[in-house]
Amino acid sequence: MRFILHILLTVLLTLATQIGGIVYLLTIIILHKIKVKKRIYRFLTFIFLYLSVTFLVVPNIAPYFGRVKITNNIYVQNHSLITTLCNRNYVKPKLNASLQNIGNHFKQRYPTLTLVYLDANFPFIDKFPLLPHLSHSDGKKIDLSFLYTEAGKFTNKKPTTSGYGIFEEPKSSEYNQTNRCKQKGFWQYDYSKFVTFGSFNADLKFSLKPTKYLIQLILQQKSTQKVFIEPHLKYRMNLNNAKIRFHGCKAVRHDDHIHFQIW
Repeated sequence: MRFILHILLTVLLTLATQIGGIVYLLTIIILHKIKVKKRIYRFLTFIFLYLSVTFLVVPNIAPYFGRVKITNNIYVQNHSLITTLCNRNYVKPKLNASLQNIGNHFKQRYPTLTLVYLDANFPFIDKFPLLPHLSHSDGKKIDLSFLYTEAGKFTNKKPTTSGYGIFEEPKSSEYNQTNRCKQKGFWQYDYSKFVTFGSFNADLKFSLKPTKYLIQLILQQKSTQKVFIEPHLKYRMNLNNAKIRFHGCKAVRHDDHIHFQIW
């Protein structure tokens, strides 16, 4: 049973963070050699090694795999520390440069707002799955948060811990892609409502103008290949650009975030 538990933890940590499984196995080997048995010491050893590798080792090795850690500053910020702790904040250098350019121009128009990103990619190995996403596996994809207002004023707050799961639903006059996909049997299409990891800021309202401007800045980038948002939001924001695509019913709905990818 202990062996099975170690295998399960290794697999889960690898799927969640890419490097967690390796660090876990390394911890077991070290603790076995120095004969540490108290669980609290074993746990603290793992945490120390994991944080050391995440913040000191991985950023220096990732460039050899063609990826860099996203540069956080006053223009570009991650929504949650979990993104960083789970190594989900790595992209191709070209995508990092585009994010900085977009964030800089966005800040000029909306000085109180910041470009906030959600999940990007793991630091190593193309085609390594970044669950639960289907395509975040080559360093070229990233999810960006919508913009919101609170009590009529712009805010950088988001409605959930994960940044996902609170949808800007279609109006009665707009096409409902979610219903269409679920009618076709794609039950998972709105399952991201179960991965909010806590919802809050109930008074937040979707802000159309800055969100539209952010998408327009993305579309202006020469490196941009595709942008995914729900059809009803494309219609509502009057966005007509061939780079804005429908992601397909096999994915999940995109009226809680913007999916942005480069060539």
